[in-house]
Amino acid sequence: MYAVIRTGGKQYRVAKNDVIFVEKLAGDPGSSVTLDEVLMLGDEGQEAKAGAPLVAGASVTAQVLEHKLGDKVLVFKKRRRHNYRRKNGHRQAMTVLRITGIRAG
Repeated sequence: MYAVIRTGGKQYRVAKNDVIFVEKLAGDPGSSVTLDEVLMLGDEGQEAKAGAPLVAGASVTAQVLEHKLGDKVLVFKKRRRHNYRRKNGHRQAMTVLRITGIRAG
């Protein structure tokens, strides 16, 4: 069974025991979180069940493995012939999750 969930403004296709990187969520490493925004549920060989916009009563549980920072993204601004250059870096805070279960509604 798989599910399409929404967290942090992004969508992820997950199945049991998948490890995903999402934008930072509250919770200590080792704790469990519930993701309630399930957009679609499916099973191999069967037709998928899509919500409008969410599947009623469906949820995904996951275990927080760790919190870390993502890769550095460089932001460089330049206006030619005006001696204007700005260089900035950003590292997004991420949470690593292991999907432990998918509950259909």
